[in-house]
Amino acid sequence: MSKTITEIRSIARGHTQTAINTLVGVMRSPKATHAARVSAANAILDRGWGKAPQALQNGEDGALELIHRIERVIVHPDEEHDEQES
Repeated sequence: MSKTITEIRSIARGHTQTAINTLVGVMRSPKATHAARVSAANAILDRGWGKAPQALQNGEDGALELIHRIERVIVHPDEEHDEQES
């Protein structure tokens, strides 16, 4: 990770309390729109409790089936070179 990204994260985290206070202020403000209040409330809940799990739908009969495949292939440089010449 580059130093710049680390510095940006550090600066942003330094403003956490102010950001939370701002979200709480919007959430509690009777002058804020309902959409703004709900958005602020959701942001607070997401940060405090994590985002709620969401089911993935494939548009057919149910949840989308996800298949993960990890394949490890060990290639020796000499063998790879021999295969390319063939």
